[in-house]
Amino acid sequence: MILNEEEQAMLAGEAGAVAKIAIEHQIQVGEFFGARDFVPVTQAHIMADTESLGQAGVMWLERLADANDGRVRIPTITDPRGTDFSKAWLLGQAEWMLELERRAIDAFRRLGVSMTDTCINYQTVLAATRGEHVAFGDTGVVIYSNSIGGARSNFEGGPSALAAGITGRTPRYGYHLDEQRRATLRLRVDWTPRELDDWGALGGVVGRLAGNYWQVPVLEGLECAPTSDQLKHFGAAMASFGSTALFHLVGITPEAPTLAAVGGDRLPAAQRIGEDDIRALRQSYAVDKTIDVVVFSAPQLSLFELREIAALCEGRHFRVPLLAVTSPQVKPDCDRFGYTRTIEAAGGTVLSGMCFYQSYAREMQEAKGWKRLATNSAKLVNILGGYGYVPMLASMRACVDAAESGELSGELK
Repeated sequence: MILNEEEQAMLAGEAGAVAKIAIEHQIQVGEFFGARDFVPVTQAHIMADTESLGQAGVMWLERLADANDGRVRIPTITDPRGTDFSKAWLLGQAEWMLELERRAIDAFRRLGVSMTDTCINYQTVLAATRGEHVAFGDTGVVIYSNSIGGARSNFEGGPSALAAGITGRTPRYGYHLDEQRRATLRLRVDWTPRELDDWGALGGVVGRLAGNYWQVPVLEGLECAPTSDQLKHFGAAMASFGSTALFHLVGITPEAPTLAAVGGDRLPAAQRIGEDDIRALRQSYAVDKTIDVVVFSAPQLSLFELREIAALCEGRHFRVPLLAVTSPQVKPDCDRFGYTRTIEAAGGTVLSGMCFYQSYAREMQEAKGWKRLATNSAKLVNILGGYGYVPMLASMRACVDAAESGELSGELK
């Protein structure tokens, strides 16, 4: 890779041992992907839950922090953590899990990282804007920022995102390049979803059709511009089902005012996606059995989603646990507006700063006896089967009904 004077100085150790370690890592990544040089980035977002880090990963963070000769030089934030310390007892998490989390948080803070603990920073902290080069980790954050914000990021692994925070740059490859952002797959949607679970299911269908990280779908035919929450579920599911990092919606997303603007007019005739395709994905998870837990998570909930859940919880008495997971930025307003009180009066729990599947989901399942799980998140159902759950995808209303009755309605048959 071609290095400028500042980067050469980092590599030589002139900016400290931590910066040297960081840029050495980035050079290896850049050479693997064929990057010619580095691009300056303005923000970094680290995905580093302790379930994935383990003891070895936390010890590595601690060694960087102990060196005491390097901190992040650009705004650097964190993805959801592995717990909500105030509610850990409810989740059945062991003390060793919490202690590992405390150690990771301490190391991040000493490195100058802001503990935002969110996967919806584009709704709560600072949305990346069109053309802004960033180094983001969470797949839902990357696909939303790339597609809706028009920013430029690859999926950055935890060490790579931290390295970007420390050096202020990332290898220039992939979605930092104009040519990689052109459409490669043309699709036409014949039915526009309305509910969040249907938007997630549509994202899952598109993700399966795309099938790999380098595919860039362009969609035609939507009847109206989706809301931020609808796009959040749509993109998060697409990234989960297909490893997709960028999509275009003709006439809606910033880089696709027309089909031709992203090269879609040169692609083969569009493959059509109809309501039956979306329903089929939903129904592939429809076992129609009694449930053990309802989870609204992945992505974390916006204030408007929590408002809707609270309205559905009025006058209810839940038979099974209902968990509503949000960010530390949204939770205080949820409390202030009375949404937390309403949800928890019905028997639900509002959790902050975590994500269900990043919080030792298998261990929670074993400790709490939670096997059959209902959610309106297509991303979550795609992930949780690997953790020993039987996940079911349903509307927000059907999920709240299920928390009260203990079983999902016949809408899933």
